[in-house]
Amino acid sequence: MTKPRFILGSGSPRRRELLAQIGVVADDIRAPDIDETPHKGELPRPYCVRLAREKVLAIPSDADEITLSSDTTVALGRRILGKPQDEKEAAEFLMMLSGRRHRVITAVAVRRGDRIWEKDVVTQVKMKSLSNQEVNAYLGSGDWRGKAGGYGIQGPAGAFIPWISGSFTAVVGLPVAETANLLISAGYPLYQEDLS
Repeated sequence: MTKPRFILGSGSPRRRELLAQIGVVADDIRAPDIDETPHKGELPRPYCVRLAREKVLAIPSDADEITLSSDTTVALGRRILGKPQDEKEAAEFLMMLSGRRHRVITAVAVRRGDRIWEKDVVTQVKMKSLSNQEVNAYLGSGDWRGKAGGYGIQGPAGAFIPWISGSFTAVVGLPVAETANLLISAGYPLYQEDLS
């Protein structure tokens, strides 16, 4: 039995690192190009689930390749805080999140042939009240770029997060425990002897 080829549908270095924690290395990386604009009135969780599914369907793959895509969304109430367009928007997001609890939703979709396995994970996160000095120093680091909600918990902004309830790896970008189960369901030999 040969090991199926694993395709990561994400250009995120964080997702590659998280997969490496469970011994999964992509045979190929094919980041999908889809419109990530929320539909009118779309709520954060259904939005995130829809994007993960649309991404995995947008990636060309052979019938026996296992493809994984994921989406992470920061939700403040019913509001979706995506990746900030610029530093000004990143500052707005950080000020909105300052001193408040929010949800980080990460949806994962795994496809093999015509079948799709899906899971979404919601983690509660509290951000401390931020001073202007903290916000400006963080913006200056550039770490906010390309990150939902304008921050990454695994970088300097980790100092702003005193409390989370749920999956830390989901907040980083990929819930490792749930992803492992999806891969096993799709027939990826995660805990078997090396088949290569």
